[in-house]
Order: sequence, then structure tokens, then C-alpha cells
Amino acid sequence: MSNDASSTSRKRRAIHPSIVRLTHWINAAAMVVMVMSGWQIYNASPIFPFKFPYTITLGGWLGGAIAWHFAAMWVLVVNLLFYLAYGLFSGHFRRDLLPITPAGVWHDVKAALAFRLPHALGHYNAVQRLLYAGVILLIILAVASGLSVWKPVQFQTLAWLMGGFDSARVVHFLAMAGIVGFFIVHILLVMIVPKTLPPMIIGGTVEDAEVTP
Repeated sequence: MSNDASSTSRKRRAIHPSIVRLTHWINAAAMVVMVMSGWQIYNASPIFPFKFPYTITLGGWLGGAIAWHFAAMWVLVVNLLFYLAYGLFSGHFRRDLLPITPAGVWHDVKAALAFRLPHALGHYNAVQRLLYAGVILLIILAVASGLSVWKPVQFQTLAWLMGGFDSARVVHFLAMAGIVGFFIVHILLVMIVPKTLPPMIIGGTVEDAEVTP
């Protein structure tokens, strides 16, 4: 191989590595199942003066919803731990999702509002970094508060940190609402910039030079 060809090869990298794509879709599927089954569980004992329509719930009844909810929870937890380990040890977090600074977020928010925010494949802008970091924290909070609701005696320290059983239910609901909000924003952004979807499905490579600020 010539030096030029070798140099060109080194400049190309995966837009989304296969592990990122796999964990992304497993996480999305698990969260959809958890949210829909969670709505059915919520309807059995509402916190607020409303219920979710039966057509958007999963499980059919309380017992069925709980079965779906916990099956998806274990998939979510294992998948999240695997993704976090990969992100830390591969440098994915350091390279793609950090740093997150108030100045950077504000700059990109203004650019987005002015429709001047670039969307380079393989590069996360400051707003995307903040949203991805936020949804990871929300998932962790949802799992922690869910464990507090599920086993308040066995996980009494977690329940205490949440403010008790009733407060843990509210925290769990709000974490779910934040995750659903993220999903809505995420899907809207994909609809606005559809070129970002295929690489998350089939992969692809990009020139480093194209995404270097």
C-alpha cells in the first residue's frame, strides 16, 4: 500500500461504531416497552388526575404490564452498563460526547434557532452532547427510582434518597416524562435532518477532516 493510500485510510473513521448502533437500538426498544408498560402500571394507581389511553399502554392488565416492565428493565440495565463500559474504555465519551460547556451549548442553541447549526455526520454538536448526557442520567434515575418503588425495604437507602416511597413514584414518573421528551425531540431532529438516520442503521465512514472544528 502506498503512503498516500495509508494516509487516506487513517483519516477515515466510523460515523457510528457497530457497538454504538447496536446498543442504541436495543436501548430504544427497551425504553419503548418500559414506557408503554409503565403507563399501564401507572393507570392502576395514578399519581396525578389523569390516565393514559389504553391504546398506548402495554400488558393488558397490571400483572402483564409488570412482567413486560421488568423484562425490559433487565435488558435496559445490561445494555446500558455495556454501553457505559464501552464509552469509558474506548474513548467514545471523551472523543464524541465531551466536553460539554455552557458557552458551547449557548452558541449552538443560538445557531440552531437561526437555522445555521451545521450537521456534520459523525460529529455531535454541544446541544446533542448535552441531550445525550442528560438522557443517560435520566435512565439511571428512572432505574434507581424504579427499584425504590419495586423494593422499598430491600432498597431502603435508595428509597430514602428519593424522599420515600411516594416521592420515588413521582421521581420515577418525572424521569419517564423526561425520557419521552427526549424521544420526541430526537425524532423531530431526525425528521429535520434525515441524513443522520441511515448511518445509525447501516453504519458508514467519514473523513476526520470533514468534522474537525
